[in-house]
Amino acid sequence: MKFFSLVSIEFKKIRRSKILLILMVAAIILWLPSIFNADLNFGMQAEGISPENNFLIQGFMGMAWFMFPASMVVSTVLLNMTERSNKGILKMLSLPIATAELCLAKFVVLLALAAFQILMTALMYFVSAGIASQMQDYNFILQPLFVFKEAGLIFVSAIPMLAFFWLLSVCIKTPIFSIGIGLASIVPSVLIINTKAWFTYPMSYPFFVITSEYGKLATNLDTAQVEFIPWTPVAIVITILCLSVSCLRFGQAERR
Repeated sequence: MKFFSLVSIEFKKIRRSKILLILMVAAIILWLPSIFNADLNFGMQAEGISPENNFLIQGFMGMAWFMFPASMVVSTVLLNMTERSNKGILKMLSLPIATAELCLAKFVVLLALAAFQILMTALMYFVSAGIASQMQDYNFILQPLFVFKEAGLIFVSAIPMLAFFWLLSVCIKTPIFSIGIGLASIVPSVLIINTKAWFTYPMSYPFFVITSEYGKLATNLDTAQVEFIPWTPVAIVITILCLSVSCLRFGQAERR
């Protein structure tokens, strides 16, 4: 079976799941505080950032720090549970399919789910910015190219984090433990981004990237900026290592 056919099958498995619904609801909930507190964006002149830029970045910071990583932790566990609930993993492993390819196909689905949630978040930004504009009689809506560029940065920087979450879901068979460890790993990111070793902790990547973008937009605010060396090679190594171990461990318990 070709890899793309395998990915297509994996997408079909989640059509009736609640994963997409969960991601959509999370994207909607994220922007509600921004709408209700839109007036607070006018009090950021000391930081040297415009109200419309602050509206976007604050929303994206909330997503990058907790909402998005937490949604991905739950998504990884649900992806594995779709197989284990009806012993579907045993049926898949009985087919002439390389276990590593099946594992990677599921990871591709996870990447697609991440892209879907980030896209939904970006689209909901325009809806919430439009509502806030009407409420405050001020235009909060930014250029789409800028908004999607910021969203794209979050997605690319999140790939190593997603690989780590996938590793957790593969190696830890008890869903509650997998979710608990995944959620616990998110919390320290807000502290780790303030250290020089932030690039060693993949859960801090999305939040660090969007925080650095905040520093670029706020002329009076000094934030650490992304340095591609050593971040890029470390991120690549972490991603490859997590996916390699995931491929080795995937389906081991079911084969016994």
